[in-house]
Amino acid sequence: MNEYLLDRIRSCPTLPSLPTIAVQVLDLAQKEEVDIGEIARIISKDPALSGKILKTVNSSFYGRQQAVSTISQALVILGLQSVKTLVLGFSLVSNLAKSKSKGFQHINYWRHSIFAAAAARSIACKLGIVQQEEAFLIGLLSDIGMLVMDQVLGDEYGEVIESAVSHYDIIRLEIQNLQISHAQVSGILAEQWKLPPLLSVPIANHHSSSEVPDPQLKRLTEVVELSSRCADVFVDKEPAQAIAEVRAVAKSVHGMEQGEIDKLLEEIGNKTKEIAPLFEINLGPMQTYESILKRANEALVNITLQTQAQAQNLQQQNAELKQQALTDRLTGLANRAAFDQKCESLFAEAQRTGTPLSVLFIDLDKFKTLNDTHGHAAGDEALRVVGRILKQSARPQDVAARYGGEEMTLLLPDTPRPIAAIIGETLRKAIEAKPIEHDKKQIPVTASIGVASWEPGSPLKQLSHLLKAADLALYNAKHTGRNRVKVFNPNPAQNKAA
Repeated sequence: MNEYLLDRIRSCPTLPSLPTIAVQVLDLAQKEEVDIGEIARIISKDPALSGKILKTVNSSFYGRQQAVSTISQALVILGLQSVKTLVLGFSLVSNLAKSKSKGFQHINYWRHSIFAAAAARSIACKLGIVQQEEAFLIGLLSDIGMLVMDQVLGDEYGEVIESAVSHYDIIRLEIQNLQISHAQVSGILAEQWKLPPLLSVPIANHHSSSEVPDPQLKRLTEVVELSSRCADVFVDKEPAQAIAEVRAVAKSVHGMEQGEIDKLLEEIGNKTKEIAPLFEINLGPMQTYESILKRANEALVNITLQTQAQAQNLQQQNAELKQQALTDRLTGLANRAAFDQKCESLFAEAQRTGTPLSVLFIDLDKFKTLNDTHGHAAGDEALRVVGRILKQSARPQDVAARYGGEEMTLLLPDTPRPIAAIIGETLRKAIEAKPIEHDKKQIPVTASIGVASWEPGSPLKQLSHLLKAADLALYNAKHTGRNRVKVFNPNPAQNKAA
């Protein structure tokens, strides 16, 4: 965070302050024994504010059938929270609307703020969230940091946000150029005003709801974050991207379907038309959501196609990464981790179905000598050649893997011991017949192979027993002359003679 800019903001003499009447109402509302009559008397001292509140509660925005004629009656019928929200909203907007523009067009700021406020209330209502009035006020004040940064930086701030392609893009440009965002500044101002956490936390995090740990505050912050995106739909010059993002966020975070979202956006447009005149702010010509959607439809189709293509590419990349994580880079065979995973499942399947499972351990003969004599490049080539032979010999159901070092393995599902022995011998001959070419030399390569099988009734009750048996057979092959196949016989006497 830009500490120098923070100091400038805190010491700015024209920093917006909380109006006196709002401070008094907040103080009284936070007392344990709330005096509704005293709050009504304080509000009534300001005829203009009282008139706005009564006009609002009797408007179609609230949709009440019973007319409200006094502030006391409004407090009883709507509740303290609703009236407190209106006091804060009207008194603040009245003060802030008088500020002179330095670096950006304030009409865009107020358009976005009013749309965000109406959206936050509508979304909260749809989701059954109790704090609907608080959501309205948070939506209205969330971007107040922009006014502060405009006051402090003037044209410098205007230049930063001038290149923004959308309202949501402003955050990125602020962080990039100023190392602080208007959301953070809004949060600092909310703390200075001593607003309760129910208001200050969502205000400060309305572009970063994932960073809010408290579940209740996080849900309210998610509502306000979505409301800001909804406002983008009505404010951005090119609304297609905003519509796509609203649909995506509303679906993933709140479980809304596209039809619900479009209906909600239509409601937000209508509600904003109702509430904007009450704040005496001219928002200029306002388009209906239907007309915005028609204008954006072609671009939305392109965005959808691009998103689908990106999703397919990401899926393919993930599949490739997963495959790479399970593949030995040198030989192209499965690596040890992949072999272990497959081995577990195939052994369990063999036991369940009663079908045989065989495993071959293949070890290159005198591999250290080959490395010492011809170099490690020759050793790597030998491993690659044998890996290709193993891969080409494997059936679709088999698992060919590099077990470690110069040792490879071939897992053979549904393969009895005699067939496994034949496959082992075929492999041995193929390796022997394929000398490697290195440094213009033909270097012979041979391998010793151990074979073991699990079959119904086998004493090899566990996977570890089967692998140990194959390893013993390989040891036998290497110590009886190399370049040969040895098969583990579960009969101890016969195995010694093998």
